[in-house]
Amino acid sequence: MKERILAFVKTYLLYIVIFLLAKVAFMLRYAGLYAGTALVDRLSVFVHGLKLDCAVAAYLTVIPALFYIVSVWSLSTLWRKLLKGYFLIVSALLSIIFVADLVLYGYWGFRFDATALFYFFSSPADTMSSVSPWFVAAGVLVIILIAALLQALFVHVLIGRRAYERLRLPYARVLPSIVLLLLTAALFIPIRGGFTVSTMNTGKVYFSNVMALNHAAVNPVFNLMESLSKQKDFGSQYRFMDEAEADRLFATLVDAPLAADSLRTDSAYSLFRIDRPDVCLVILEGFNSRIMSSLGGMDDVAVCMDSLSQEGILFTRFFANSFRTDRGLVAVLSGYPAQPTTSIMKYPRKTQYLPSIAGSLRSAGYDTRYYYGGDADFTNMRSYLMSSGFQHLVSDVDFPVSERLSKWGVHDHLVFGRVLDDLRAEAGRDAGDSLDVDRRPVYQVVQTSSSHEPFEVPYRRLQDDILNAFAYTDSCVGDFIRQYRQLPQWERTVVILVPDHLGCFQLSNYEFERYEIPLLMIGGAVREPRRIDLIGSQHDIAATLLGQLGLPHDEFTFSKDLMNADGPHFAFFTVPDAFGMVSEDNRLIYDNSSATIVVDEGPQPGKNCSLGQAYLQKLYDDLGAR
Repeated sequence: MKERILAFVKTYLLYIVIFLLAKVAFMLRYAGLYAGTALVDRLSVFVHGLKLDCAVAAYLTVIPALFYIVSVWSLSTLWRKLLKGYFLIVSALLSIIFVADLVLYGYWGFRFDATALFYFFSSPADTMSSVSPWFVAAGVLVIILIAALLQALFVHVLIGRRAYERLRLPYARVLPSIVLLLLTAALFIPIRGGFTVSTMNTGKVYFSNVMALNHAAVNPVFNLMESLSKQKDFGSQYRFMDEAEADRLFATLVDAPLAADSLRTDSAYSLFRIDRPDVCLVILEGFNSRIMSSLGGMDDVAVCMDSLSQEGILFTRFFANSFRTDRGLVAVLSGYPAQPTTSIMKYPRKTQYLPSIAGSLRSAGYDTRYYYGGDADFTNMRSYLMSSGFQHLVSDVDFPVSERLSKWGVHDHLVFGRVLDDLRAEAGRDAGDSLDVDRRPVYQVVQTSSSHEPFEVPYRRLQDDILNAFAYTDSCVGDFIRQYRQLPQWERTVVILVPDHLGCFQLSNYEFERYEIPLLMIGGAVREPRRIDLIGSQHDIAATLLGQLGLPHDEFTFSKDLMNADGPHFAFFTVPDAFGMVSEDNRLIYDNSSATIVVDEGPQPGKNCSLGQAYLQKLYDDLGAR
């Protein structure tokens, strides 16, 4: 039994060693990208990348593990030949992936994935025509040499004649079989990525603001597997009309340029009283208009939000973009609409090219921070946030284990407490500089999670567990604002409160109430309390905020400045294979799978059908091109 367990462990570790050596080769090939990075950061590539290496090693160890179990009962040479053939296939595939990855990264800027396969199999001749025959021949030769080297290594270490002869048939066979079966089952742990709510994904290895370091940590085999499982030709989806007609209609839906920069000083346009305020964006899990009396909802749930709405800027006709957090986050933080058939956050190769509020503000001199009490690796969130431009990321692992008491990690009052501690520390540092000349403005995002099922919170005010959870988070917001007011930063701060999507209420995808959410801006930097009845949705926050700060937002194609009177005013949202569009003239929901208008209200019925179709078609054009 000992020989088989040792062989099992050697197989698993050998794969990991191979992947570590592949990282060394990758970083040597692109050494120029890491010239300015610290040695500790380059070494961190191997530490953080080990998660994906272990996962792929586990996948590839499953078949050898089954062989070791079979060998307890039979040592036929047939099994050895089959295992040798398996390692030959693995050697060839690893060699192809490693070489293709080394070559293509320099051109594409992302690790090897299904994109290359899509291009090759859709048009092999065109793909190969871009490289010389000599280059192809050299590449094939290198692939063969590496495959031969890997095969020789597998054979020598694992199934060479000496190693094979040590696998004698044991007298007791049941116990070794059970032990090996348990070891094989344990491979599921690294495959899944542990026992947290997030499963293994590429984003788990992202750890740096330098994207080249994150890319180096990615295992190209895992990246290919993940992309193959999610690969879609987005550019061919939702073809409602010819390209020229889609362009014509879409042009009526994008932001019109402001007539003059002087509009920023116009009180009808300007919402803030200073040019470069600190911005604190609070994303409220599952909040919605139905729990706020100030928006015609319940009286006794979001009492703090209702109170704050009397002193801030409340957008009363605001809509969520979708029904899930991963979609809502991208809409809010990148001004990018949610998609009905996928979530762009699952594609790190695409999200790294999205515009973002964090990226724009960081370029304008802001310090950028993100606070979340949950698992930042859930649905590739970490890779998205890091590539978006956030310099500091605080998540569940940055809190003591004793504070991770929620299913989703850390309760909201502790997360807000961490934000306040950092603000107090900053205020203490700034106190020594009365002129405050060198202080950088701050953009920080706080994402709550406690008002999510199972709705178990350390608070009891309402009998209903669900509503009580929302009342708890609302109380956390109220306490956060109360303590924030006592800090010197308050007078130069804008706090933006917005939900990610509606939660807790069982509404149909075809009810507009499902998407109605508040948008509230408060803080010492807010010019005056207002109620704004313009129609908009989450992806309009980016252009609106940047417009108020006097910063360009041209790259946010789908985001509109809500305060631009010359621009279009509408809301757009999606759910699985359906979209909705709300304007003054028409409220419409269209089901794509049945090609039917499900809801059609307003003085101009049907007006938003072709507009929404053009919008969705252009969105998928953009998604496919990223």
